[in-house]
Amino acid sequence: MIRPKLSLRRPLAILGAALIGLTGVVAVATPASAHHTTISATADCDRLTGERVITWKVENSETNKDATLQRVTTDPGTPVTALVEGAKADVPLQGFVINQGTFVEAVQRVPGDTTTANLEVYAEWLKDGKSTAEHTAKGSIGLAADASCAPAPKCVEVDKAKYSHTFDGPKGTATVKLDGDLPLCGEGKQWFTLVSYFAPRPQFATPQYVYGTPDSNWIGGTQTEIDLKVEIPDCHTQVDLIWGGKDEVIDELVDGGKRYDNKKLGSAGAPGNRSEGPQGWYNGGNKNCTTPASTFASNCDGSVAVSLSNDGKISKYAVEFEVKAENGFTKKVSVAAGKADNSIIVPAADAGKIEVLVDGKVVENGTYSWQRPEDCPLPAVTTKADCKNFTLTATNPEGGLPVKATFTYSGKTETRTVAAGASETVTFKAGKDKTALVALPDLDLELEAIYTPEGNCGGGGAGGEEPGLPVTGAAAGGIAAGAVALLIAGAVLFVIARRRRVTFTA
Repeated sequence: MIRPKLSLRRPLAILGAALIGLTGVVAVATPASAHHTTISATADCDRLTGERVITWKVENSETNKDATLQRVTTDPGTPVTALVEGAKADVPLQGFVINQGTFVEAVQRVPGDTTTANLEVYAEWLKDGKSTAEHTAKGSIGLAADASCAPAPKCVEVDKAKYSHTFDGPKGTATVKLDGDLPLCGEGKQWFTLVSYFAPRPQFATPQYVYGTPDSNWIGGTQTEIDLKVEIPDCHTQVDLIWGGKDEVIDELVDGGKRYDNKKLGSAGAPGNRSEGPQGWYNGGNKNCTTPASTFASNCDGSVAVSLSNDGKISKYAVEFEVKAENGFTKKVSVAAGKADNSIIVPAADAGKIEVLVDGKVVENGTYSWQRPEDCPLPAVTTKADCKNFTLTATNPEGGLPVKATFTYSGKTETRTVAAGASETVTFKAGKDKTALVALPDLDLELEAIYTPEGNCGGGGAGGEEPGLPVTGAAAGGIAAGAVALLIAGAVLFVIARRRRVTFTA
């Protein structure tokens, strides 16, 4: 028979910090005699094991006799161990002696889903080794059904894990972190991916094409945080932080096609809403993902040929060009990626200042005005003279523009407009002046003709001399440079002085 010391209130250290108190309701049996025991109980929950821990308190009501617990019955039938300070091993409650006027505390562990526990003890009071009284006491504790006791988790299941994230779309960076202190269970892994796109607009628009290589990584085991980074195109872009690996990446976002929807982290719905942080998507960029370009070529007839190209290093889309001229001409042309269009001719009548626009903005080097090409054929002037008249004729070659011609002789001036492929003639009465001037202001040319009549006009003329081409002043070099064609009729001498200025506009 065991007679321990009376100090039985040692701390319940064996339960650890995981115990959460749950006070029970105890029913106590009515004593059958003057000798009796009473039973009360409290209950805690051990979150490490998921068991309920009941502490039974059995009290000896007698103040002059010791009680021996001869029989102990429990429901559930798990062991009940007396709490004895200094004991090196568990002390069974059965056979335990409760000193007079004291009590014993005992612990019983029951399954976590237990709703009621019962303890029955049969006690004897002995004197001189003989029984003087006996008593059976019963105690019961009810455990609230809604306060279930389950073991604390050691990990979090992949499909229940929560995360937090950061996201910087313009820089193409993001981080994802597992929330809480528990790792994912087992070999579970959760993948996340950061991807960037070429985009046609700085707002969401299609089609979009993956740029570079998406960055993908997973969280699992001891890896509870990841960093992701992608390159951003130097043009309009979209960047997405998505739930899943590279197999979730949509290579082309097209009209009516697949979308990430709630797979984007920070979305309102699952699974994206399982990560807390900013919206994991970005649209921006400050220029087109194309390289539209234009070149111009002036024609002799005043028209301008416009060439459009879309073949830059980052061209991904067809480009919608608009060619406009200040005199009313306008035309829109779509040029596919990597292609060119050389079919646009702005007529002479509509030319003026020409602009090439994309999205309402003039492209680089996209402004031009017609300039006369160097190789266009020049008008020619022929003369015919006798003693009474001095006739000058200006001829404009076909394929050119109409030109204005001003004829001046002996103080008189006549002006004509010479159409392409046509001629204009002016006749002056012969005078004392030996030269006439033909000015072509549209071409910045001046032609000087010498009056040399046919035959002998009273001996004062220059008839009979061989024709020549004397050139005055600084115009001599211009003749050679411009390759001015002179047509000579009969013995008439024609002299040309040329001055020309050409300005090119980029």
